[in-house]
Amino acid sequence: MAGRQDSWTIIAAFAAFLAAAPAAAQTDDPNQPAAADAETPDGDDASEPDATDADGAASASPPTMLKAISVTATRNPIEAFEYPGMVTVVGPETIQTLQPSTPDDVLKLVPGVEFVGGPRRTGEVPSIRGFDGPDVVVMIDGARQNFNSGHDGRFFLDPSLIREAEVLRGSASALYGNGGTGGVIEFRTVSADDLLDDDETVGTTAGAGYHSANEEGLGTLSVYGRPMDGMGVLGSFTKRNSGPIDLGDGSTLENSDDDIIGALGKIDYEFADFHRVEASYLHFQNEAEEPNNGQGLGGADSVEKDIRNQTWRVGYGYSNPDDPVLDLDVVAYYTKFQADELRLDDLGGGPAGELLKRDVDTVGLRIDNRSRWELSDEVHTTFTYGIETYRDLQDGAAGAVERDGVPDAESLFYGVFAQAEIAIDEPLDFVPGQLLIIPGLRFDSYTSESDIADENEDTAISPRIGVSYLPTEWSLLFVNYGEAFRAPTFDELYTTGTHFVIPIGPPPGIVNSFVPNPNLQPQQTENIEFGAGLDFDDVFDDGDRFQVKASQFYIDGENFIDLAVIQPTPFVDCNPFIPGDCNGTTTSSNVPNAELWGREIEASYENDRLLVSVGYSEIHGKNEDTGAHLGVLAPEQVMTNAAVKLPEIDSIVGWRVIAAAEFDEVNDPTEERDSYVVNDIYFAWAPSDGPLEGLRIDLGIDNIFDEAYDRVFTDATEPGRDFKAYVSYAVTW
Repeated sequence: MAGRQDSWTIIAAFAAFLAAAPAAAQTDDPNQPAAADAETPDGDDASEPDATDADGAASASPPTMLKAISVTATRNPIEAFEYPGMVTVVGPETIQTLQPSTPDDVLKLVPGVEFVGGPRRTGEVPSIRGFDGPDVVVMIDGARQNFNSGHDGRFFLDPSLIREAEVLRGSASALYGNGGTGGVIEFRTVSADDLLDDDETVGTTAGAGYHSANEEGLGTLSVYGRPMDGMGVLGSFTKRNSGPIDLGDGSTLENSDDDIIGALGKIDYEFADFHRVEASYLHFQNEAEEPNNGQGLGGADSVEKDIRNQTWRVGYGYSNPDDPVLDLDVVAYYTKFQADELRLDDLGGGPAGELLKRDVDTVGLRIDNRSRWELSDEVHTTFTYGIETYRDLQDGAAGAVERDGVPDAESLFYGVFAQAEIAIDEPLDFVPGQLLIIPGLRFDSYTSESDIADENEDTAISPRIGVSYLPTEWSLLFVNYGEAFRAPTFDELYTTGTHFVIPIGPPPGIVNSFVPNPNLQPQQTENIEFGAGLDFDDVFDDGDRFQVKASQFYIDGENFIDLAVIQPTPFVDCNPFIPGDCNGTTTSSNVPNAELWGREIEASYENDRLLVSVGYSEIHGKNEDTGAHLGVLAPEQVMTNAAVKLPEIDSIVGWRVIAAAEFDEVNDPTEERDSYVVNDIYFAWAPSDGPLEGLRIDLGIDNIFDEAYDRVFTDATEPGRDFKAYVSYAVTW
């Protein structure tokens, strides 16, 4: 207990330090010695390089602390601090020092983001501000990841291939349509230009790593080059193996074996003047042995899973600085998810040897353009407008018959959208500072159909308006209003068959059955958010930066889609020896009125020697009609990172803390969670010159005090102490 109190004291001291300084806005990638590169829609960098060299080695010279640039928030490069809302950019240096094993590790310091489902990577599901699953738009290089399952993860991607991640929190349907109720998570993969200096044409990087908590071994190899002017080519391969997971309570989560292959092939070419094309293939495959339900502790059964995620993508961009009308971005993609499960015993819901299949294919196209006009010397306007369409197809099977809970179904979405960014200097000629107004509107139409029941179709209009006012260069006030929607999924509309069986009473026992509901309404929300920020340079030293940005949000929802499992309790509500008396049902229904609210804060200070950041989040939600708690709620959390830069030896050493308060906003007392504090330490060394140039060594210990802690809505304790190491070497010429 004393150790926990000491940790809270240190966290409070850091927060007080940040509050006492002259205040600031979020850096959005607080762990980086310099701001992350941000990619514009056509693939060009939107900021200068960060303080790493081409192989990822830390620079020996003091970094240039650039402001984080967001692309996802508006589909245009914008300073994350100036955006009227909360958006976080996680750059390459942060990702390397985290030594991530899963996407959860990449995003664990982002306020308002929580992963539920337990320690197994196959069950991890992200949530943003109380929304999870299909309520969060997930994209990889602009390609939607639309796989949804009751007990599997939301998406599958090896973090070794991620160059940058961006999280937009809050209503996003005005730009992204279906699923934008919680926000957007977008990953951008690495390219040849990220790894080569301007005067280099060929390079290769090899690496190896280890995690002790699950005995994970990792090997990576990348080859990249510029075979001709304007062309970049990259091939990257990752092999990752892991086993049972040592948990913080001293137990081991058995039946957790993963054998992973990740691969990326990418080619881009700039031709003529201002034209760019790109093609890529992204592959993830995990041959895992674990329970059919990989979330939480799982069951006693074992299945051999073959999980694959393949994304083919082609893109085209045209961007001419002298052309104010045409700034075009086109992306077409095909994503294929496959989850095959071979039963190894008869302890689950079927016989040994039965093959369960769930395939989800997505074909999509997005076209958007930007037109810019200078309406006057004081008014600058950018219009972003376009169309998007995608088709999802799900196919399920159990042996030679249809699979319970996985209906064969198809959906088609299309939308048109428009957005303006209006920047006004000294509005009304007498108000100081700058006003940024971002109105937007999107129309969507969708149809879902299956042989199981009638088709479900509807339309949605998603407006938004955000306003940022910067009275000075270092201050910000903002307000943001947006409406969002999420269409019912295949499983919510059409699921039939058996959900689970309780082996009590005469065969087949107590049966809980899925009941389809093809009449579900789309889930709709209204979100209002307001906040403020401060951004100061040269606070204590020349070139340092101190930022803070805070937000308060309120979300009103209609027709929330809620999964209701109605199961009488044997011997209490029913007699299990009377056939059918204890049978139950599982179905989705609309909750008429819901409300969620919370706040987020991000603050940081950085200079040539020191980096300190603090994040805070809380989220609450309830059914307004019944008072019941609603949504994927999370406890109050504080995330801190403190690092010392040692350019004399090309190193950085740091300490991270995630602290959560006690959680009791539940309808079931068994879902309450104790408070916890988890401490990590890390060290990175990357010689910038001499015979070891190109070498990088990352060392770390996660959960150094072996804290036993449980996340919300998960019945498994999280991993315990994890010793981590990764060594890479790059050669470029």
